[in-house]
Amino acid sequence: MTQFFLFSCLIAQSVGLFFDAELDKGWSVYKVRYGRQYDAVDNIQRRVMWERTIHYIQAHNLEYSHGLHTYTLGPNQFSDMAPEEFSSLVNGFNESIELDRNVCSVYAPPKDITLDKLNKTVDWRTHGYVTNIKDQGMCRSCYAFSATGALEGQQYKTIRQLVSISDKNIIDCSYNQGNKGCDGGTFNNAFKYVMENGGLVAEKSYPYLPRVDKCSFENKYVIANMTSCRSILPSSERDLLIAVALEGPVSVAIDASQKSFQSYRSGVYDDPTCTNKLNHAVLIVGYGTENGQDYWLVKNSWGAQWGENGYIRIARNKNNMCGIANKASFPVM
Repeated sequence: MTQFFLFSCLIAQSVGLFFDAELDKGWSVYKVRYGRQYDAVDNIQRRVMWERTIHYIQAHNLEYSHGLHTYTLGPNQFSDMAPEEFSSLVNGFNESIELDRNVCSVYAPPKDITLDKLNKTVDWRTHGYVTNIKDQGMCRSCYAFSATGALEGQQYKTIRQLVSISDKNIIDCSYNQGNKGCDGGTFNNAFKYVMENGGLVAEKSYPYLPRVDKCSFENKYVIANMTSCRSILPSSERDLLIAVALEGPVSVAIDASQKSFQSYRSGVYDDPTCTNKLNHAVLIVGYGTENGQDYWLVKNSWGAQWGENGYIRIARNKNNMCGIANKASFPVM
């Protein structure tokens, strides 16, 4: 064991990996908090990635303190992962496997609605439309969480009952509609499954696990259904704003592969390197303005320890930040 440890240290030194001694305690605390257990070699590799993340966070937050950014970063359960690994484990939106591009008809905003008639701030959480933050774990099932979130909102809008709907029902059972379980999918495929299946069951009767199992749907337990869905005109933040203001939470896809997104902590997310390459599904639950910067209020599915207690505010009216208006839709009950 001693020889193996010394060999591991020599490996680290041979590639120039010298740890920051001031971060020793922080690394130990991080591993305990997130239940990390590594062998000697893996511990070196993960420590290197974690230190790089911590230094990146510190540099960004220093710039933030000088007014160069509108958002802060912080460590989380992804801090010991390279951005490519992180994205490959949790970002599961894949529009290329959408079997029916016309499953949702195009949303037509009311003709008499102008933006000045809308509320300046909307937060559907305060109106009972939004369930607690969920955690997809290491399963690329974000599309299911986005879809159930939108359906939960419409369910409350229709019958004034907020019930957590089973994400796993979609993950296990929507293969025929094009989804791939923990290997990705789309919320429109999920909506198609709901309509063809005759509804979804509650979370409590089909609880979530971050894996694919045999479909265990039972029709007698259905608690939510939908008749159709509407898609927002691509790239139109105006139509998206109207839909969120008038209809409720809306499923959207974004680029969530940036290192800054991985470590987001608080504030209005505005990263000019964020692209329109959609890879992650989330849920818009409102919008607002802070310090003159418009934003979208977005519910994520990475647990409450990420971001603003599980949420992120993404810059609005900022050249369609992260492609947030390129793919958006909501169910109709």
